[in-house]
Amino acid sequence: MSLPKAHSVTHAHHGDEVVTLSYDERFLRRKTLVTASGLRFLVDLEHTASLGLHDAFLLDDGRKVLVEPAPEALIEVTGDDLPRLAWHIGNRHTPAQIEPGRILIQRDHVMAHMLATLGAVTREVTAPFTPEGGAYGHGRTHGHDHSASHGPEDHSHEHDHAHGHRHDPFHGHGHEH
Repeated sequence: MSLPKAHSVTHAHHGDEVVTLSYDERFLRRKTLVTASGLRFLVDLEHTASLGLHDAFLLDDGRKVLVEPAPEALIEVTGDDLPRLAWHIGNRHTPAQIEPGRILIQRDHVMAHMLATLGAVTREVTAPFTPEGGAYGHGRTHGHDHSASHGPEDHSHEHDHAHGHRHDPFHGHGHEH
């Protein structure tokens, strides 16, 4: 018996099944997944997709599998000057979930040290991670992996970066886009 297949993603608030995936796991093109109830299905999308809140796989039999963010190891960033801290996080192309009064980023001791040096209060937390999409809407920021393991067909976007160099003790060089 073959596995049900998902060839597309749709927007939904409810599904027939639920699959819980981390932020990194929500960036995929082809993979076998298992829902909370034990249903195995094959995701086989034409292009790599970055899945977020209210996304669902549409199975070939009509069922919807809602994607839920998994709790993961994060750093909660708070402080008196959150816009400035957010700028430093963004300047390092680090995915960030921005909420009133705090910013959540994936756990990274180098980022935690840099942020503490800038006056942030950091605390390790475990929570679902749903960072902001790119500047042009839904999707990944520069923090995702462009390695050959995804394959050239998986990225439909181009990157052209001009880097202006200036002193930055935490990053080695600054970025000007």
